[in-house]
Amino acid sequence: MGKNKRIQKSSKKQKPHKLTRPAGISKPQPKQQSKTKKKHVQPSQNKPIIPFTPTNKILLVGEGDLSFARSLVENHNCQDVMATVLEGSEEELIEKYPVAEENIKIIKEKSGAVKCAIDVGKMDRKKLGRAKSEGWDRIFFNFPHVGGKSKDVNRQVRYNQELLVSFFKSAHPLLSPTSGSSILVTLFEGEPYTLWNIRDLARHSGLEVNRSFRFQAKAYPGYKHARTLGVVKGKHGETGAGWKGEERDARTYEFVRKGEGVVMGKGKKRVEESDSESEIDEDIEEPWDEANEEDDTVLQDTNENNTEDSDEQSEDD
Repeated sequence: MGKNKRIQKSSKKQKPHKLTRPAGISKPQPKQQSKTKKKHVQPSQNKPIIPFTPTNKILLVGEGDLSFARSLVENHNCQDVMATVLEGSEEELIEKYPVAEENIKIIKEKSGAVKCAIDVGKMDRKKLGRAKSEGWDRIFFNFPHVGGKSKDVNRQVRYNQELLVSFFKSAHPLLSPTSGSSILVTLFEGEPYTLWNIRDLARHSGLEVNRSFRFQAKAYPGYKHARTLGVVKGKHGETGAGWKGEERDARTYEFVRKGEGVVMGKGKKRVEESDSESEIDEDIEEPWDEANEEDDTVLQDTNENNTEDSDEQSEDD
């Protein structure tokens, strides 16, 4: 009988031992499904966003070969366009970009204006020939970059941040008094451009993001991305060699004065406009270093930093 009891006792189900997690190992959290559903893209959303009207007063800075300015007056019928370049004269500009000669001619024939020797960090109405009561409805800076000033990524980021801060502070007072007047900056997608934290730089200059959207070069017939070092030639002397900036993914950020942007409801996030699909702007960029917020410590002389439609490869080829 004692043997039967032992058999019965051993036949009972043994409770499994509770496993303990090793020290320092946290419990894996289940992946949470994103609440944001991908928005179905309608064919009409593929239409490029044009952030201006033909009657807007438009200022273009760092214009390179002036092909963007020409497209505005020639294809978009813009009636009041002023295009500026850093080069000291039209002759210097044409020597660097031969195509600029024809572009200048078309711009002037269409009642546009071209001004040379304009530093984007030191602009004022006197240099640009505008009365104090006047301003611009749209100020564009396409693909700003200091060029190949350094091979060090961190230094390049810092140089470009300084360039943008000086530009924002210089451009802000030039905006028209009309509510909604804006500054538009176009950058290539991805690093190192996302490291510049352009939203935070603008916020420290009294601006805020109104929206951002995909930049599509096809919306501006005739536009070609100009390199800082001028026309790039191939091994056999052919022009247009190397990569083409107008074929790369890029995004335009539109900034307005603080308080004039889109007002979002409580708990809602800004949905960035896109012609491919909707994206959520979560402002996840690293903040600007507030310890260097004062003008005397943040801004250096950016006279050498102004470049036209360039990227980090411009001086490295």
